[in-house]
Amino acid sequence: MTKPFITQVAHTCIFAHDLAATEAFYRDVFGIAKAFDFKRGEDWIGFYLDLGQRSFIEVFRKAESSFDEKNQINHICLETEDIDGLLAHVRSQGIEITDKKLGVDGTWQAWTKDPNGVKLEIFQYTADSMQFQPKGGVCQVNW
Repeated sequence: MTKPFITQVAHTCIFAHDLAATEAFYRDVFGIAKAFDFKRGEDWIGFYLDLGQRSFIEVFRKAESSFDEKNQINHICLETEDIDGLLAHVRSQGIEITDKKLGVDGTWQAWTKDPNGVKLEIFQYTADSMQFQPKGGVCQVNW
């Protein structure tokens, strides 16, 4: 058997209508530390929770008025050590996947979906990835 392209789940992205309450819940109930915040200018729009072993929960604010209780999980992110090889393999299977791009967190990423429409983000970490910098940083988004 050949080496699998996916090494583990990198993160699961969830929506939250109250970032502070969500952070407190995961910190106080489960003891999960925050790794860094996402901001758009001064606007706090989300954060990363560090599960250890290179796995995270990504949380983004979503207005309560648009909150759909059936869709709190936005996507699953899968880690690879060979994003170029994975892109070629996925395309050879007739599956559409975006080109890779360097995200604002310093990580290579590409997007596809499974047959059910579940969004899948593919990550390849770099030495500059925010996920591995000292905790408490801020990732400024440009989207």
